[in-house]
Amino acid sequence: MNRIKKILSYRKQFFSLLVGMPCYETYVEHMKTRHPGEPIKSRKEFYQQALDDRYNAKGGKVTRCC
Repeated sequence: MNRIKKILSYRKQFFSLLVGMPCYETYVEHMKTRHPGEPIKSRKEFYQQALDDRYNAKGGKVTRCC
């Protein structure tokens, strides 16, 4: 039973990696522990930057086949 609980606890991380979107909660925790004096982006700002980083990394030119 504990093994099933452990596996299920990783499902959010798994799906985030599957679709290529980072986890906002992980980002917030990272900022609080590693960069306590810096401002934390809102959820909207965080996901907008993730989309920009993913699709506009080379000036908006998509460099993959699909």
